[in-house]
This record gives sequence, structure tokens and C-alpha cells, in this order.
Amino acid sequence: MLVLARRINERIIIGDSIFVSVVDIKGDQVKLGIDAPANVKVFRQEIFDAIQEENRKAAQSRGELPSLNGLMDQGPDAAQKGDSDRD
Repeated sequence: MLVLARRINERIIIGDSIFVSVVDIKGDQVKLGIDAPANVKVFRQEIFDAIQEENRKAAQSRGELPSLNGLMDQGPDAAQKGDSDRD
């Protein structure tokens, strides 16, 4: 792990297109600004962990949507009828 010291308004560059800036420091909290291309996903660690856990659960729960089986075989009218039943 690379450890760097930075002050407010100083940056680090990752690769050619990701910039991390120190925006503010208050007590033990550091606010970072991250400028990255739209195709680069940036998450807080706890959010990333939650997404991974949900993905694991979804992968383990295959086949829990029996009401969708055969819907395509019934044609578009069946899908629209199902939507109107909710009103």
C-alpha cells in the first residue's frame, strides 16, 4: 500500500485520468474529491461490500421468480393484463 501525505487542495493522480484531492480536514475526518471518468466506478468501502453481499445473495437465489416463467410464451397482452390487475 502506498501511503502519501497531502494537505488541503493537494492532489494525487492515479493512472492518466483519476484525480484525488483533499477537500477538507476536520478533526479525524478527511473529505476527498475524486475526479474520474464516467466508466470508472467509485464506491465507499461499506457500499461496495453491501453491493457484493447483495450480488452473492442474488446469485444463490436462482429460480425464485416462478411467476415469470412462461410470460414470454403468453404474448404481450398477458403482460399488459397483469399490469392492469395492479390498479
